[in-house]
Amino acid sequence: MRESGIVNREISDVLSTLGHTDEMIVCDAGFAIPLGVRTVDISYSENKPTVPDILKELREHLSVESLVISEDTQKKMPQRFQELAQAFGDIPIDVVAQSELRVRAKSVKAIIRTGDFTAFSNVLIVSGGGPRWKVERP
Repeated sequence: MRESGIVNREISDVLSTLGHTDEMIVCDAGFAIPLGVRTVDISYSENKPTVPDILKELREHLSVESLVISEDTQKKMPQRFQELAQAFGDIPIDVVAQSELRVRAKSVKAIIRTGDFTAFSNVLIVSGGGPRWKVERP
C-alpha cells in the first residue's frame, strides 16, 4: 500500500503519463472543463483544496518547464497571479488570454479540478525534464 508522496491514485497515474512538453491544468471550481478531457476532481468543499495547495504538492513530484496563466488572473487577481507564478520557483511564465487557456484546455492530458473559489485560479503546467537529466554542455 502506498503511504508516501501523492496517494491519490488518479493524480499519481496522470503524473506517470506526462512526458516532456505534455500539458495539464490545475483549475478552480468554476473552470469550464471541455468534454472528453480526463478530469480528476478532488474538490470536496468550498476552497478545499485550493489550487496553491495542489501546486505545492506537485512541486515535490513533478518537473515543470513552464506555466501558462491567464492575463485575467494577472490583471484582476494580481496576488493570486504571483502565488501561481512562483509555485515552481524561477521558471518561464506565459501569460495568455483567458480564451486561449480555454482552447488549450481541450488538448491537455488531464485537468485536476479543485474546490478553489478564488476567481481565475487556473494554471496550465508544461511538463519538463528535471535536474536528473544529463545534458552535455560545450
